[in-house]
Amino acid sequence: MSSSDATKDSASPPLSASAQKVQDAIRARGLDLTVIELAVPVRTAADAAREVGCEVAQIAKSIIFRAASGRGVLVITSGSNRVNEQRVTELIGEAIGRASPDFVREVTGFAIGGVPPLGHATEMITLIDEDLFKLPFLWAAAGHPNSLFRLPPDVLPRLAGGRVEKVT
Repeated sequence: MSSSDATKDSASPPLSASAQKVQDAIRARGLDLTVIELAVPVRTAADAAREVGCEVAQIAKSIIFRAASGRGVLVITSGSNRVNEQRVTELIGEAIGRASPDFVREVTGFAIGGVPPLGHATEMITLIDEDLFKLPFLWAAAGHPNSLFRLPPDVLPRLAGGRVEKVT
């Protein structure tokens, strides 16, 4: 039985509040993707890949930056990539900087280590790494350090909004 089948079993425990918020946001977009919760936290792309049995590149990391205007900037990138902050600055037309944990929680409604690509507290400037579309499937955080969901790359723009760009 796959991990997603296991979560559909009626004996599965209920999701945490944050993971349920993400599950509800997914369903609100008309998609049939299932949030799972693991027994251990997966705060890094390497941890997540190890636990779900995929390549690090298949982890869709949601990284939050703070734009000079004070807006949140969400960059969804492959777990094996490092975001080129200068390129992001050029793409959005304003300087960006690292976001504090408090800022991340304020703009997303989630803590670092569980930030999903959707369901945020505020609307943000969103960029999606074009490298993600070279992969057969992805795993993304689902609101809690123990929760993830699997998705095909082509639904990511529908989930997250924003535009696909080279961000590395």
